Amino acid sequence: MPSSIIRRSVFTRSLAAPGAALLLLVALPVSAQDGEDAAAGTTEKVAILKTNMGDIVLRFFPDVAPNHVANFLKLAADGVYDGVQFHRVIPGFMIQAGDPNTKDDDRNNDGMGGAGDGVKAEFSRLPHKRGVLSMARSNDPNSARSQFFICVGNPSFLDGKYSAFGLVVEGMDVADKIVNLPRDETGSMGAIDNPLPGNPAIIEKVVIEERRLPARPDWAHS
Repeated sequence: MPSSIIRRSVFTRSLAAPGAALLLLVALPVSAQDGEDAAAGTTEKVAILKTNMGDIVLRFFPDVAPNHVANFLKLAADGVYDGVQFHRVIPGFMIQAGDPNTKDDDRNNDGMGGAGDGVKAEFSRLPHKRGVLSMARSNDPNSARSQFFICVGNPSFLDGKYSAFGLVVEGMDVADKIVNLPRDETGSMGAIDNPLPGNPAIIEKVVIEERRLPARPDWAHS
């Protein structure tokens, strides 16, 4: 794969197919709350990623990608995400986590693992904008398991090709801190995107709770 594509893509490697690449993101900053109507709202289930750098709060879009939402919530309830690291961070692009391999000290296999039974693609018209939560996969559109990413840019080239299923409602400042950590190429197929062991970004625990949320942005519908 040309290096120019590697710099603009997010990759997830499969243990069964070590060379498989996962495309992912890049773009211009924009508020995750653009277009929200603060006067309206609903009570919804959220996931709080309690990281060592602060909390990131996620809302979900079960009407857009119901199986991806259910998959994420089950993995969170099972403790799969507790202790995983953000193993792939690319400024202007995204931060990626969800690989159980990152719980140990061997960084060489970071990005190659996964958990759960997997979930088939649920592509939609939901755009990949700053703050959007989406699922990583290999070249097979139906290969998503536990790895996910949060857009810190606006990678519109992923639209309709990756399954977006949620949005950050609090904590984009934390995501911005994570994406700017010092990093090297270990575990990432030659791309300099793995945070150094001296400054890891760790999801210590995922807490699921109900919260009153404002209405979705105008663009956040299927």
